[in-house]
Amino acid sequence: MRFPYLSVGVLIALLLFTFFGPQFYTVDPFQLHPDALLLPPSLEHPLGTDRLGRDLLARLMYGGQISLIIGVGSALIASLLGLIIGITAGFFRGYVDKSFIIIVDLFLTFPTFFLLLALVSYIEASVWVLIFVISVTGWMTMARMIRAESFAIGQKPFIKILKIAGAPTSKIILKYFAPLLAPIFFVSFTFGVGGAILSESALSFLGLGITPPQMSWGSLISEGKEVMEIAWWISFFPGLMIFLVTFSLMQISDYLQTRTNQKEVVH
Repeated sequence: MRFPYLSVGVLIALLLFTFFGPQFYTVDPFQLHPDALLLPPSLEHPLGTDRLGRDLLARLMYGGQISLIIGVGSALIASLLGLIIGITAGFFRGYVDKSFIIIVDLFLTFPTFFLLLALVSYIEASVWVLIFVISVTGWMTMARMIRAESFAIGQKPFIKILKIAGAPTSKIILKYFAPLLAPIFFVSFTFGVGGAILSESALSFLGLGITPPQMSWGSLISEGKEVMEIAWWISFFPGLMIFLVTFSLMQISDYLQTRTNQKEVVH
């Protein structure tokens, strides 16, 4: 599989657009323009305006910052949780591993999205609350993969020799387990960013995620659903941003997974 240059380029372009675009396009995303309601894309408003006359391009940049921060933050926390819990279960085994199985099965008993809905309905949503909630409900898959791979690594002769020799557990995990598990971590992280952005968008679309005056790509889609027939651009452009980010991350994740599998076959 070839390196996904196009996907990486799209991600870099979106990051520059979202975080550095406001430095060049200085229109206020909160400014109301009563005389410019639901204007289609034009030279004055490149992506059109919404129901309150606010510039959609400026709002797309600002909302993208929130969506990407939530996506990267929750994926990072979920991946780290999965890495730590998975290595612990796979290395120590015994009662630790049995406890791990019970906890994971308990979390997997409830569909992830309904668990998200249940948690968010009792907590007032904000950026940090959404990062916490999405990460808490997204670490199980990563942990199961890490646990399975940790079992395999633990059976290798050099690991058994280190244990017999009385090498410190922290040294074995950090020096030998962590490098071998790094590819799985990065695959899970890239996959998790896309999943977290989609989760946040779905919650915001239902009115349970980011609330005004803050905005995200998901909340922007929600704002445009009632005027979809006469102002398609309000929901189309944030939806396009979500598609481009998640699709690019999936392509990168597939590439990393393919490379990881090739290395395992070689070994």
